Parts: sequence; structure tokens; C-alpha cells
Amino acid sequence: MARAKQISAWVDDRPGMLGRVADALGEKRISIRAFTAAVMDGRGFVRVVVDRPAAAKRVFAAHGWKTTEDEVLEVTISDRPGAVGAVADRLGAAGINIQYAYLGTAFSAKKANLYLAVSDPKAAARALR
Repeated sequence: MARAKQISAWVDDRPGMLGRVADALGEKRISIRAFTAAVMDGRGFVRVVVDRPAAAKRVFAAHGWKTTEDEVLEVTISDRPGAVGAVADRLGAAGINIQYAYLGTAFSAKKANLYLAVSDPKAAARALR
């Protein structure tokens, strides 16, 4: 398990915007390891975990997209039923609140990376050892 930097950005809510964000990162050879996107309060909101967070922040700034940076946990789990629940149960038993989480796998995957924003990252890391 590792800690990862997550960049969150507010962007316009319009067709093609997610492609524009991904293309801007790709042009600078920044690899997206995970992302989630939503519309909140009438604006687009994108969270990304990338291989080069500082470079990603510069890309976002160059496009005028306001960003924040947060620490999330990156937990590698087996791609099997119950794996997410096992992690969530351990954190709950340790009194740690999960604020949000995201993951995705392909059917051919054996492992997946689960990204968790939690109330206490240090305690969560200890709870999941």
C-alpha cells in the first residue's frame, strides 16, 4: 500500500471536456493511473492520480483550471468479490471514515488499485498493514 498524490480540478461542464483534460495531460506525456469525473454545482470536477503530479498541476494551471492536491491511499487488492469490503471493514473497525473511493478493472485483471480518501491517512495505513 502506498500514498498517492491526487490532483482535483474544476473544469467547464460541456461536451468534450474530459477529452480535453486527458489530451492536455497526454501531450506532456503524463500518464493517468486513475481518475474519476463528475458534475458538481454545475461545473465539471475531475480527480486524477498521475505519474507526475507536479507536471499535471502545471498543465492544469496553463489551461486556467483551478486545482487542489490531496493525499489518497493506493491499496492494491485482488480482483475478486469481497476485496473492497475487506479493506472498508478494516478501516471501519479502526474508526477511520472513508470520504470517497474509486477503482476500475478489466475482466482480465488479477489485481486492482483502490484509491481511498480517508479521515486519517496515517492511521489508515497502519490499519491496512
